[in-house]
Amino acid sequence: MDFYTDYHPPFSSLFEYDLLYIYNNFMLRPNQDCCISLTSDWTLEYKMSHVITWLIFMRLLLAFEAVEDEVPVCQIMGSPEFPLLSEGGDVMIGGAFSIHSKITQPPLSFTEKPTRLTCSSVNFREFRFAQTMIFAIEEINKNDFLLPNVSMGYRIYDNCASTLTSMRAVMALLNGDDWIVGKSCSGQSTVHAIIGESESSSTIVLSHTTGPFQIPVISHSATCECLSNRKDDLYQSRALAQLVKHFGWTWVGAVNSDSDYGNNGMAIFLAAAQEEGVCVEYTEKFDRAEPEKLMKVVEVIRKSTAQVIVAFMAHVEMNNLLEQLTLNNITGRQFIGVEAWITADSLVTPNSFSVLGGSLGFAVQKANISGLEEFLIKGFWETNLNCNRTNWNSMIETEPCKEIQDLIQLKDNDEDVTELRYSTNIYKAIYAVAYSLHNILKCSQSQGCDKMVKVMPWQVVESLKQVNFTIKNGDQVWFDSTGSAVAQYEVVNWQRGSDGSVQFKPVGYYDASLPPGQKFVLNAEVITWPGGKTELPVSVCSESCRPGTRKVLQKGKPVCCYDCIPCAEGEISNTTDSNGCKKCPEEYWSNQNRDACVLKSIEYLSFTEIMGVVLVFFTLFGVLLTLIVATLFLINKDTPLVKANNSELSFLLLFSLTLCFLCSLTFIGRPSEWSCMLRHTAFGITFVLCISCILGKTLVVLMAFKATLPGSDVMKWFGPTQQRLSVLAFTLVQVLICILWLTINPPFPFKNMNHYKEKIIFECALGSPIGFWAVLGYIGLLAVLCFILAFLARKLPDNFNEAKFITFSMLIFCAVWITFIPAYVSSPGKFTVAVEIFAILASSYGILFCIFAPKCFIVVFKPELNTKKHLMGKT
Repeated sequence: MDFYTDYHPPFSSLFEYDLLYIYNNFMLRPNQDCCISLTSDWTLEYKMSHVITWLIFMRLLLAFEAVEDEVPVCQIMGSPEFPLLSEGGDVMIGGAFSIHSKITQPPLSFTEKPTRLTCSSVNFREFRFAQTMIFAIEEINKNDFLLPNVSMGYRIYDNCASTLTSMRAVMALLNGDDWIVGKSCSGQSTVHAIIGESESSSTIVLSHTTGPFQIPVISHSATCECLSNRKDDLYQSRALAQLVKHFGWTWVGAVNSDSDYGNNGMAIFLAAAQEEGVCVEYTEKFDRAEPEKLMKVVEVIRKSTAQVIVAFMAHVEMNNLLEQLTLNNITGRQFIGVEAWITADSLVTPNSFSVLGGSLGFAVQKANISGLEEFLIKGFWETNLNCNRTNWNSMIETEPCKEIQDLIQLKDNDEDVTELRYSTNIYKAIYAVAYSLHNILKCSQSQGCDKMVKVMPWQVVESLKQVNFTIKNGDQVWFDSTGSAVAQYEVVNWQRGSDGSVQFKPVGYYDASLPPGQKFVLNAEVITWPGGKTELPVSVCSESCRPGTRKVLQKGKPVCCYDCIPCAEGEISNTTDSNGCKKCPEEYWSNQNRDACVLKSIEYLSFTEIMGVVLVFFTLFGVLLTLIVATLFLINKDTPLVKANNSELSFLLLFSLTLCFLCSLTFIGRPSEWSCMLRHTAFGITFVLCISCILGKTLVVLMAFKATLPGSDVMKWFGPTQQRLSVLAFTLVQVLICILWLTINPPFPFKNMNHYKEKIIFECALGSPIGFWAVLGYIGLLAVLCFILAFLARKLPDNFNEAKFITFSMLIFCAVWITFIPAYVSSPGKFTVAVEIFAILASSYGILFCIFAPKCFIVVFKPELNTKKHLMGKT
């Protein structure tokens, strides 16, 4: 319920006002939705040029007549417009309602004066509004507290749902019924306030026309935001978008009345829907007088895939659409409605529920006013029209009934009087005017009202801004600075009652005065959906993307139309309809469904896995073989074979081989700081010790041969002491390299996340690569030197030349480690460690078998060859 004024400065004459009014409203702003345009309702009746020409002609004619007669006169141009219902009083309230909802156009020949428009199709809902206005006025007149000695009268006009008829009605409200007003046309309006219209476009006509005279227009249902800065449709349109989004309907159709109300409301809804992520498949509009556009709308709805339709329409257009949808058997759509039609009982027909059943929408809150129901059913007919139920059927009525015989068809329409929504607004509007007049006339219970005070319409406007009262049912009434009441709506649902009747059941509410988050409340459990279903209908352009996928827009289509593609490896989406996927943290990876991040598996060579078990087995087996050989040599330490091959270096070599086998165990298991430092240093030192022993044995062979030459005393320079020192010196060099490595930049445990995306390689980083390759390089240098010396001594004259076996062992050793380098670099993860262990074991086994296997064979299986003579080659 809002009141409107549209103030303009006074004009010197009605002629100037008429011209400027038409110019401002129809010429300067022909395309604005918030203004009446000749391209809308009026096009059906007149042309712009003829209106202006006729108006100028009539004004000039009156002016010339006034000059000739020299008697100033003010008379109505045309025939007086009489009210449908009226009652006299000290103060008058005007009313304008669409009691008839259809008009018949007269022929427009432009050669004679057009005949009056013919109104038909009585609208019970609008007629009930007029009844409510009369009820409120009569109740106030009986009230001793409010306007105690002042009577309120009314003049109610029927605008037949036409803006042209609305203009005739408002002119009649301003001028009255008399043909000649008097000598002056500057008299006061016959009414102090106007109640109506039901639709925004007609209300605009009223407010623009009465604006220069500052007569307040209080509308019970006009909510268009184009009326000044009203917020009703702004709130309602945004609430519609929130309602649609609440149920997950992202693909909807939109239909609106081609009027100020429908166009403005739909524009706000479309903007709000875009903010909420709701896509609109189509937007169609039509006017009640354009059947061809209506058929186009029906065809669009038939072909559409959207199952939800937002209908921002007046009840007249909604009734027209309902008729066509019923005829074309288009059912099963979920309608989302506005207050203008969602509770309109005129839409309830035997076949309408098949189309509108399950509809949801916002309705003005319902209130019970004691006495109103009885008045609507019985009191109005008997008191105001002097009709009662006993003489309806006989069709012998008193005079007032004969004048409005077409209203007699409403005599049985008393079953929906409980749906008093807008009627309550009318009741409040009348009381608001009464309280305004009460304040202006300085009324009191003891002294009554001061009837000497001349009430001006602008005083009513100002007083209305200050009213704040409570009606008898407890509702508080007040207007904000914009002239609007607080936007409060019920969310209603079209349902079947137990008796089969259509009910508008409240399922929630919307209150714009509440804080954000509390404005909208909905009870979805009690909602009935189209077709009587209990399951929520689905209206989407594309099915929702499950978690683990993301939306990719379809080219050339709205944002609600998309394809779902899985997230990439290492990325997840844990919500439905995700616009993108997010990367997992560094130590996490996406699961199989790509909807959660899980810890990456950590990979390292463990003792429990098969590869680790196999390597441990061969390590321990190598240690066992080495110990067996050492035991065998220890038992036969006094035999010529063992003595001849430098038993001291042999035992040291067997000890170093044992350490070489055992150091491979440090490479298995979860890396730690100590294991990382130990594995590489132990490997480097033990192998240098091993190679140093072999190098010492090689040098002994060469020196021994040199010593057999006449005059040679070489052996005194390479005796046992020198052999021990050489092994120690070679080993100390490696120890020094390892100490420098561990001091400057030692190896450390490292989680390698770059080689594999889905798992972490837990390995020992080298720290300083120079240190690692220096250790390997030194081992390789000694091995190459040993190989060269052994190769030179391989053909020395001796039955058992150990240099041959050393040559083979170093050949195997070098081959293994040369092969190790590319394999080590290219092997991924734990296989890098396995390759290094394999190289250690292979080279250790090679040395063990090549050097000690032939000797063990002779000691065990050929003891007859283990003699000094045989070794000296004298047998």
